[in-house]
Amino acid sequence: MTNETKPTAVIVDGYSTGNFLPDAFDRIGVQLVHVQSTKELMASMLLPDLNRYIDNIYCDRSEEALDKIRQHKPIAVLTGQEPGVPLTDFISEKLGLASNGTDKSVARRNKYFMIESLRDKGVRCAQQYKSNEKQPILDWVKSTNTLPCVIKPLSSASTDGVFICESLPEVADAISYVLSSKDIFEEQNQEVLVQSFLEGEEYIVDSVSVNGEVHICGIWKYEKNLIAGGKKIYDKDVLLDPDDPRVAQLSAYIKEVLPAMQIDHGPAHSEVIITPDGPTLVEIGARLNGNMNPEFHNRCIGQNQADLIAMCYTQPEKFLAEYAGKIYQKKLNAIVYSVATEKHGVIKGINQDVLASIEAMPSVHLVGVKRKKGEQLVPTIDLLTSPVRIFMCHESADQIQQDYDAIEAIKDEIYIL
Repeated sequence: MTNETKPTAVIVDGYSTGNFLPDAFDRIGVQLVHVQSTKELMASMLLPDLNRYIDNIYCDRSEEALDKIRQHKPIAVLTGQEPGVPLTDFISEKLGLASNGTDKSVARRNKYFMIESLRDKGVRCAQQYKSNEKQPILDWVKSTNTLPCVIKPLSSASTDGVFICESLPEVADAISYVLSSKDIFEEQNQEVLVQSFLEGEEYIVDSVSVNGEVHICGIWKYEKNLIAGGKKIYDKDVLLDPDDPRVAQLSAYIKEVLPAMQIDHGPAHSEVIITPDGPTLVEIGARLNGNMNPEFHNRCIGQNQADLIAMCYTQPEKFLAEYAGKIYQKKLNAIVYSVATEKHGVIKGINQDVLASIEAMPSVHLVGVKRKKGEQLVPTIDLLTSPVRIFMCHESADQIQQDYDAIEAIKDEIYIL
């Protein structure tokens, strides 16, 4: 129910970690309207809790839909998750609110145009090529001698459809897979992107901005494991100490990337590899981190991206005074552990004793069980197929490692197949 005394903000596609935004806005007395960019909600992601919103509007970019949004007199329009980025740009621009504008909307979702936007501004980036056919990509790989290379969809996420290929037959197989599949947002892949392989360690850089003034709210190092077939899967996100020289290096690079992408306002979630030539973008999303948990981040870095987003859109002067130009603090050692499995079968239930033993470990903050009774458990090949996510933090890095090792020994007992 609408409260006429409260200001109203609009969240477009509040999926996944976008579900943390209603609490963040509620804490500062702002009510929310949800806007969905598709007629039907996308079942491939954690759905928004529409009970947290005073209204839900499907926006087909028509004047009628915009009028429905205008009736709520919103003070801000922002993205809940990746699919909502272009519509957020469109609505916020149309309503004259804080906006990244529509000029780079396509580039903020399409990975090919994303990297070309950096190249246009002289920002270090990968070599790349795209096509809707197999042979031109194979020809490009051969003519440029780009092996190993990376094959991926143009607009997906969560490592969906990403292949590191060492040979032309592997490239051909990866292209066939991508063109025959849908991305995680349920859109059929029409083209395939091939990029030069970036050698080095990969990092997450999370940020929030107001009028181009940037706050770096977390930098995490990806640690990966090699599985059968030569594919690397995500294992741990490890929080870096702000004094680590890599933090300054990555922060400086992201402050080149953001203006090139015209992300001047709101959140960004970036993935960057530090190559021998320096930091180089893998991809960037104009939205919050999909691994973000507010309570966990409050414990380990003293703030969280959801609350910072709410502040930047509704209290920009406060954000500029308290956060702009600064980086996060590290209060505790922290990792986010994406559990892998080689098991497969129908889930009969959850072993509550095993779950309780993990939750009782000193460094375990939260265990996210991602599968339910009756669902299919499949071997882990990417982030989407990781069946459990565990948030861990402690004063002692040794304690985290000890608990991690203990979980590794019993992780396959969580699900009863």
